[in-house]
Amino acid sequence: MPTLEQAKAHLRVEHTDEDALIQSMIQAATYSVADYLDMAHEDMELLAPPAPVEAAILLRVADLYENREAVTDRSLYDNPTFARLLAPYRSLSV
Repeated sequence: MPTLEQAKAHLRVEHTDEDALIQSMIQAATYSVADYLDMAHEDMELLAPPAPVEAAILLRVADLYENREAVTDRSLYDNPTFARLLAPYRSLSV
């Protein structure tokens, strides 16, 4: 799971005012990736994820940080890079 420092660097945030918020976004993004990969949340928190998985988590953190409002004038869509980063780690059951 990315650290607070990694997430802040990714977001280009230098102040500490939103550290608690960003930390909660890291956890939410990590759970989102775990759900996408069909993994238990606890397993995801214990793993040292490979670089593509960590990058996907940071993409989710950035999306959460950028789109904190319930309403936006920008159209929201799934980032195809997110799915591409996680595709090799996703197990699909039939």
